Amino acid sequence: MAASLGEVLHRRFASTGKSVSVLGLGTVKFGRNQGVKYPEGDGFSLPTDQEISALLDLCLERGINLIDTAPAYGTSEERLGKLLGKRRKDFFIVTKTGEEFTNGKSSYNFSAEHTRMSIDRSLQRLKTNYLDCVLVHASKNDLEVINQTPVLETLAQFKQEGKILSFGVSANTAEGGKRAVDLTDAVMVSYNKTYPAEKKVIDYAHEHGKAVLVKKGLASGHVNTLGGLEENIRFILETPGVTSLVFGSLSAANILNNIKAARNIQ
Repeated sequence: MAASLGEVLHRRFASTGKSVSVLGLGTVKFGRNQGVKYPEGDGFSLPTDQEISALLDLCLERGINLIDTAPAYGTSEERLGKLLGKRRKDFFIVTKTGEEFTNGKSSYNFSAEHTRMSIDRSLQRLKTNYLDCVLVHASKNDLEVINQTPVLETLAQFKQEGKILSFGVSANTAEGGKRAVDLTDAVMVSYNKTYPAEKKVIDYAHEHGKAVLVKKGLASGHVNTLGGLEENIRFILETPGVTSLVFGSLSAANILNNIKAARNIQ
């Protein structure tokens, strides 16, 4: 059934048995205002607790239940853990491991020791006893990360323990994305009208029944360079195999506009 205004269509998320909204809220701007590729650039004011809480309420009211966060998003995890409260059960939380952001720079660590520390820290920060999905926050050499580090094996162990329900890779290449499909439950890819190169990953994941999250679908807030908002959201969400488009926003009006643009998605 198509979503009506004020509602967001949901799709099954891989093997978790859960359904997620076709629009997901990215939260990098909840906790980090350095090194972000958005129109307002660096140095914008981080939202207050009250502002974040209001956005979370708005998402639930309108049917958005997927939240995307990461340790590399500054204080995003801690702030969500502080503010979600009883709403935790209503959200599908996607977080990440492998990338750290300190002193304005990213660093990467995909060792088993760091992965275990990172997951335990995310559980503590988010004040939850399980994570719905954990993605490897891969560096540019994503295929090497997948094939030559123990990060996926370590995440599989956490899944066996019930601490995470699913895991995957936020990929940077088509080759890495397809390998992630072979080995995990989910993949995150970059995809929009002017960057279709990773569609082959979406097609491959669709064939294998794996979840697909789309990043940079709205060109990090520069959607006007791609054409109209509705045109671009429909282009992404009507691509067979796409589970959810993740976008970042601190604006209720922006969130509502995105929901409106997705209202007739099947």
